[in-house]
Amino acid sequence: MRTQIVAGNWKMNKTFEEADDLINDIVDFVKNHNLENTAVIICPPSVYLELATDFANETNLHVGAQNLSNYESGAYTGEISAPMLESMEVGYCIIGHSERRKYFNETNEMIAEKVNMALKYNISPIFCCGELLPEREKGNHFDIVKKQLEESVFHLNKTDFGNIIIAYEPVWAIGTGVTATSDQAQEMHYYIRSLIKEKYDEETGESTTILYGGSCNSKNAKELFANPDVDGGLIGGASLKSDEFIKIIQSIDD
Repeated sequence: MRTQIVAGNWKMNKTFEEADDLINDIVDFVKNHNLENTAVIICPPSVYLELATDFANETNLHVGAQNLSNYESGAYTGEISAPMLESMEVGYCIIGHSERRKYFNETNEMIAEKVNMALKYNISPIFCCGELLPEREKGNHFDIVKKQLEESVFHLNKTDFGNIIIAYEPVWAIGTGVTATSDQAQEMHYYIRSLIKEKYDEETGESTTILYGGSCNSKNAKELFANPDVDGGLIGGASLKSDEFIKIIQSIDD
């Protein structure tokens, strides 16, 4: 049975006090509920990672970074390296998010380097892939996602790929309030899984966790997560409110 995951991407939000309160609320929920097959991951801004890992050590909460450098160390002002994250017991990292692609010009090649770096330091990449609205309107969405997978993660051997979490994010649905329909989400998740099976094997395809990321909230989460190939969500704005995020966790754990 695949691990179900609800991961919160806080992006560039929250003051220290607000982050402390939010983590406390989530920790309290996780402590008091038996989440048998659901992993909860929070990905706060990097300045709060130590705060998050201190809390996570007390419970089954997991912590991820929002980005890492494709360089191991050196004169790269402002960057965060995989060794730094590993030393803080950060077990996950979002890589290839559409905002990194758009605003920081990250290419598939650069993302592949980041994936390699994360795996070298025992950090599981949450690899993001997805299409822009014009690409979907032209019917190119499957080709775009296939190219992203081929150029960023399909170079990995089977063992390393087994540590990858895929997050499908239709870019046209991120922060817009527009959500892919349940059928659209299932269709793409099924397609991604079929590509993994074709590249590796049936077992690898069936065991890979594939998350949906695109304006998922407490109102639509249950319907989205009910799809056979949707294994949870990479949650943006809805992860910034503890009651909303907790409702999403409950919707997958029901």
